[in-house]
Amino acid sequence: MSRNRWIVVIGIAALVIFAIVFGFLPKPVTVDIAKTTRGRMMVTVEEEGKTRVKDRYVISAPVAGYLRRVELDVGDPVKKGEVLAELESQRSAVLDPRSRAAAEAAVSAAEATLKAAEEAVRARAADAEYANANAVRATKLYKSGYISKDSMDQSEAQAKRTDADLHAARSAARSAQFDLDKARTSLGYSAAEQAVNRGKVVFVRAPAAGHVLKVYHESEGTVNSGDPLIDIGNPAALEVKVEVLSEDAVKIKPGMAVLFERWGGDANLSGRVRVVEPAGFTKISSLGVEEQRTLVIADITAPPESWQRLGDGYRVEARFVIWEGKDVLQVPASSLFRKGDEWEVFAVHNGKARLRPVQVGHRTGLAAEIVSGLSEGEEVIAHPDDSINDGTRVRPRKE
Repeated sequence: MSRNRWIVVIGIAALVIFAIVFGFLPKPVTVDIAKTTRGRMMVTVEEEGKTRVKDRYVISAPVAGYLRRVELDVGDPVKKGEVLAELESQRSAVLDPRSRAAAEAAVSAAEATLKAAEEAVRARAADAEYANANAVRATKLYKSGYISKDSMDQSEAQAKRTDADLHAARSAARSAQFDLDKARTSLGYSAAEQAVNRGKVVFVRAPAAGHVLKVYHESEGTVNSGDPLIDIGNPAALEVKVEVLSEDAVKIKPGMAVLFERWGGDANLSGRVRVVEPAGFTKISSLGVEEQRTLVIADITAPPESWQRLGDGYRVEARFVIWEGKDVLQVPASSLFRKGDEWEVFAVHNGKARLRPVQVGHRTGLAAEIVSGLSEGEEVIAHPDDSINDGTRVRPRKE
C-alpha cells in the first residue's frame, strides 16, 4: 500500500475516533446567565393599606328617639355647631283591638266618675251656701242676745266644714277630669290616629368643622341611644393604616421612610411611619392561615396637590424601606443556594460552571448583596439546578 493511501486511512480513522469521542462528550448545559452589578438596593416590606381621615368624628344618637330625615349628603361641608340631625320622642304604638276596647271602656268609666264628681261638687256647694247663711244669721242672733255664743260657734264650725267639703269635692272633680284626659290619651295618641307629636326636639350638632364622610341613617325612623348617625372629618388630612405581619413589624420604626404605590396616580407617594402599635391581633388570611398582625400608621409626606384625589378608605400598597444602599454589589437572589452553612453560586469561567462560595449581606425578593466572593462584572448562573456541577460546560440561553 502506498504511502498516500496510508495517510488517507489514518486520517479517516482519526476522524472516526474523534467523532466517537466527541459524541460521548457531555453537551453544554443551556443556562440563564446574569452579571454581578453595582447599584442602588433597598430591603423593603410590602403590604396593602388603606387611607383614613386622621380626625374622624362619629356622631351618635344621645338618646333613643325618632330620627327625622337627614338632609345632608356625603361630601357636604359642615360648620362647628351646625345641626346635623333632629330627634323627636318615640312614636306611640298602634292599639290592638283588645287594647282599644279596654281604652274606650276606661274613657267611659272616667266620664262617669267625672259626672259623679261634678254632682258631688254641686251638692257640697249647696250645703256650704246653707251653712254660711246659717252662720250669718247665728251671728246676728248672738249680737241681739237671742242665742248663746256656743250656738253661734257651732254654726260657724258647720260653715267651715261645708267649705272644706266643697274644696275636697272640687279637687275630686279635677282629679276625675285628669283621669279622663289620661284615658283619652291612650286613644288620641295611638299611631293609628296620626296624632301630631308635640314633644320637644333634640338637636344633634357638629362638634367640629369638616365634611360629611358617611350617613348611617338617611331616612327617618327609630334609633337607639348610641346608634351612629353621621361621620364627619377633614378628607384633606389623611393617614394610611397598614396591617403588617408581627415579624415584619419589629423591623419597622417610627420615622422610617415608606413608599405608597399603585394608588391610582402616575407616581409613587412618599411617606413616613408615625406609629407602630404595640398590640397585635389575629387575622385569617385569604388562604385560611392564621396570622398575627400589627397596625402601622404612616403619614403622606408628598405635596398635597399630588394626591388630592385620594379619599377616605382608598386602597394603596405600602413599601416600608428597612435598609437602603446606593452602591451595592448584587446578584439575582435566584442564583444563590445553600451548601452546608454557606451560600454559594456557580460562576461562569471559560464556558464552565465554577463553584464559588460567597458572603451574602442584605437580601430582597429579587436580589442579594455580595459582601465577598465575587467582583463586579462576573457572570453567574441565574437559576442553577441539579444538572450543574463544578466544571460543567454551560452555554448561555439564546433569547
